[in-house]
Amino acid sequence: MQRGESQPNVEDKRGDLRVQAGAWLRESREKAGFSQRDLAGRVGALYYTFISQIESGKGKIPPERYEAWAGALGVDSRDFAIRMLSFYEPTTYHLIFEAA
Repeated sequence: MQRGESQPNVEDKRGDLRVQAGAWLRESREKAGFSQRDLAGRVGALYYTFISQIESGKGKIPPERYEAWAGALGVDSRDFAIRMLSFYEPTTYHLIFEAA
């Protein structure tokens, strides 16, 4: 494998993690009692379909929006950012929180 090439299945793993992130976000939204449309308004998304894309694993929350999402969902913003890092950037998460 040449430098810069992705390892086999890395993209599959990232896709799986995005789906897991979406499931967690959907569960958090439902627990808060919001529809996708409600949450879209609370986080400043122009279209509720953006929420659907994220919950299905087809999109990511931009990091600069983590605080808005955390506030809307009633989650501590630091905890929210750490959780999103574990889903969206697992290598970085591992280096920061799990590496010895």
